[in-house]
Amino acid sequence: MTESLDSVRMACWRAYIESSQRLFTRLEDDLRADSELSFAEYHVLVLLSEAPGQRLRMGELAGRLVFSPSRLTYQIASMQRRGLVTKQPCAADGRGSEAVLTAAGLLTLREAAPHHLRSVRAHLMNDLDDAEIACLTRVFDRLGRRLRTDRAASSTLSE
Repeated sequence: MTESLDSVRMACWRAYIESSQRLFTRLEDDLRADSELSFAEYHVLVLLSEAPGQRLRMGELAGRLVFSPSRLTYQIASMQRRGLVTKQPCAADGRGSEAVLTAAGLLTLREAAPHHLRSVRAHLMNDLDDAEIACLTRVFDRLGRRLRTDRAASSTLSE
């Protein structure tokens, strides 16, 4: 049988899960109100804008977004209909596909970013001091590395 969390760890877990859900909901609500973008759409646009040639292989993009391949296919199709991205064969080998940021997608991102950053500041960053930001960065960087490693290991085992 799994051991229960002690009261301190249970309080930490509950504070994290409840506040993170409230924060995500608030940020997404603000993003939709200001730009008519979902959080997922915004994240796709950011990742593509930062990628060389403003393009990423679909598999890499799915991994970075933590999306299943089918969810990413649906997401990209929806964004294609709005003219934010295109999907093209990979130039390097032609076997895979790449999501490519369009000029309209880049403009949409540039218009949305100041509003989104204002929301991030208002609902998270302005309440944290430098030490708290450094601590959270260390914690989530470490957790992210471990979770990516765990996921990669479980993917390898299931193949």
